Amino acid sequence: MNETEWQRMQHGVGGGGAGAGWGQPGAHPSAPPQPPIPPAQGWPGSPPPQSPHQPPHQPHQQQSSYPAQPVPAVPEPTGHIPLPPAVAGTGGAVLAVLLIGPAGAGKTTVARHWASTRPVATAHVSLDDVREWVCSGFADPQAGWNEHSEAQYRLARRTCGFAARNYLANGISCILDDAVFPDRPVVGLGGWKRHVGPTLLPVVLLPGLEIVLERNAARSGNRRLSDEEVARIHGRMAGWYGSGLPIIDNSHLDVEGTARALDEALARALAAPGSW
Repeated sequence: MNETEWQRMQHGVGGGGAGAGWGQPGAHPSAPPQPPIPPAQGWPGSPPPQSPHQPPHQPHQQQSSYPAQPVPAVPEPTGHIPLPPAVAGTGGAVLAVLLIGPAGAGKTTVARHWASTRPVATAHVSLDDVREWVCSGFADPQAGWNEHSEAQYRLARRTCGFAARNYLANGISCILDDAVFPDRPVVGLGGWKRHVGPTLLPVVLLPGLEIVLERNAARSGNRRLSDEEVARIHGRMAGWYGSGLPIIDNSHLDVEGTARALDEALARALAAPGSW
């Protein structure tokens, strides 16, 4: 055998494919090369496809037999209870206040003190003072409640309301005081709201009967009423209980303490307006 025949046997040339099992198999000259068949996807037990940038699949590693250490809990603050914000008073708010109470409750004194101690401009208008502007022909209710005293009362209330609106329009708060009865809403609280405005804040000053009798006895002139009249007015004022209006019992409070209680009641009314 010469060298040429030996090379044909090594490369399978001209031998009818007899040397196909040696080395690399020969490709059929008429069949185009076929791409490799990809592995089946989604079959049970088949490994998930991997990106060429991902590391090869690692065999499952056996977990440690040691138990996991618990994560320590963060202790809550001891005794922490959320409380509502503290009432800081009315501050510099521009207010229209109506202080209600029977004769001898201290309305005028408390209203004047509250107005004079506020950090912003505040006026005090007393209904009794305005009624007494009438020097000749004054209809005194103590002489009998009639159409003349009723008309002067209505005129004085409208005058007070007009003054309060003027003060408010100029950025000045105003507090008014009057003995408003709960059983007369049209001419009482309703009338004041019509004259001053819907933002009027009414507060009732209602000490015990023995306190108003004692304070009334210290009065003089037409401001002093009979004990029977004071008791009757005080009894009618009790109707404010259950009305939703703030009520301050100042039986054991001095003027300064009552004014402070008034400011706190007004601050609560501003934070949660009522439907009076």
